[in-house]
Amino acid sequence: MATTRREALAGAAGMGLMLAAGGEGLGASAAVRRFHYSVDGALIDAEPTMLPYLRASGVTDLWLGWWVSATPPNDEQMRLMTGWKSRIEAAGMAAHMILVPLGHPGEGPKQPRFPVDGHWGVRPDGSTYAGTAFHPPVLRDTAAALERFRPAAFRRWFLDDDFRVAQSPFDIGGCFCPQHQATFLKRYGLAEGRWPELLEAVAKRQPTALLKQWIEFTCDELTGCFRSMRTAAGKGVDMGVMVMYLGCERAGIGLPDYRGVPFRVGELMFEDAGFNPVKGKTDELYGVLFHRRFVRPDMAYSETTAYPPERLSPRNGAAKLCTSTLADVRNTMMMCMNLADWERRSPGLMASAMRKHARLHQAVAGHTPRGPFKHFYGDASRLVGGDWPYSLFLALGVPFEVTAKPSAGGWTFLSDADAQAAAAGRLKSPGTAFICRPGKADGPACRPVADDLDVLFALRRSLLPKLAAVPHVEEELPVVCAWYPTARAVLLWNLQEQPVEITLRHGGVRRPVRIGPLDMELVEGLAAGRPTV
Repeated sequence: MATTRREALAGAAGMGLMLAAGGEGLGASAAVRRFHYSVDGALIDAEPTMLPYLRASGVTDLWLGWWVSATPPNDEQMRLMTGWKSRIEAAGMAAHMILVPLGHPGEGPKQPRFPVDGHWGVRPDGSTYAGTAFHPPVLRDTAAALERFRPAAFRRWFLDDDFRVAQSPFDIGGCFCPQHQATFLKRYGLAEGRWPELLEAVAKRQPTALLKQWIEFTCDELTGCFRSMRTAAGKGVDMGVMVMYLGCERAGIGLPDYRGVPFRVGELMFEDAGFNPVKGKTDELYGVLFHRRFVRPDMAYSETTAYPPERLSPRNGAAKLCTSTLADVRNTMMMCMNLADWERRSPGLMASAMRKHARLHQAVAGHTPRGPFKHFYGDASRLVGGDWPYSLFLALGVPFEVTAKPSAGGWTFLSDADAQAAAAGRLKSPGTAFICRPGKADGPACRPVADDLDVLFALRRSLLPKLAAVPHVEEELPVVCAWYPTARAVLLWNLQEQPVEITLRHGGVRRPVRIGPLDMELVEGLAAGRPTV
């Protein structure tokens, strides 16, 4: 049965009991990792024991939401909101707010719940969809809501709707309505006849100069919207954005514009069907690593979401914590999870996982993963790429690092749009070996290798003589190996649903390591070594 995002919050009612079942709280180990939970305020009234249990378990922050900007709160709603905030703070936790300012495609009914200047989002073909809208009435309503909330003195806000102007992570976004068409053409001094040229570039996903102007225009508009909302919220408010999986410029998100603000890194695999495959886990980790290029670790939040809540198992919910630990995302944001149901099915599992990841995170916080395999999501991908990255190299048990531009060494795995840019000569290597999917980039610029575990392990076999200087897993098993040379430590994430016995090799030293199903282990005390090959 379909579940709305708001209905999904109902699963929080038993959360305190679930977390407390795990025993003592997180204690001092929570200094690096904080655990946040979003909750409907009405559940605080319905479950009086929830707040003290949450606090005892180690949860540090509660988020009230989601508030739809088209309906600014009335006096009674403000009274309730400030009351919930006071009770959260009295229980020893911080209270924050989530606002939905532009609508949400995930909520998208066939008929929008409130009108937006006659329509919601407009696609390139002129059709409309119920989702994000970006017109003056929406912005006015959002400003009014934020000003109305000022007396409640929330100090941290998130703008939900996967803050964007695109229906999905794949789409090249923006509002293609007549008003935005006229404004865009005027801004760049373009003739009206250029509009069909732009629509063709969008349809064919061609990174033309005209398309780049459109994406720049859309990003500037959304950044301006964010800044106006922050102003409306008042001084002293820490406002951030919730960004979708691989959210970037093609969806109107000028990522560098949001440095220094709270930023929820986008994830996607909200249910078992998406998360179970090894590729689902590496895709999710890939997206988190990409977004961490643009946000400080203490301002980074996970999207540890279950949606619909009944379709994500407890073991996968706990496994989702691994991506944040690997990428030094210091705030776990749990959303829509039916944790009471999880506790009935797997008693104490989530509480134990929270404590473990808080401890592991302490060991690697502030350290950067390094390695010969390069994670690179370039300009071409950010402009016209899709939402299917080349990610399985992360499961080969070989250390990796994230690069903002092609490096001078190692092996760089290119997603399709970047591979095509390399084939066309728009992306050049200063020394790294480009690897791409077969058939995606003809020519000598890239080595074609399928994004397939068997094929990639064969590639790894050919590279092993060059990997002695870096720690790596000897066995050909799907394990993420993140190496932090400055901490002299490695994190190993088992991507399988059964325990594994692996051997970590570094130089002439071999260490046996046992890792539970979907679990993570830390190996410390490694010898110093060269971070790249």
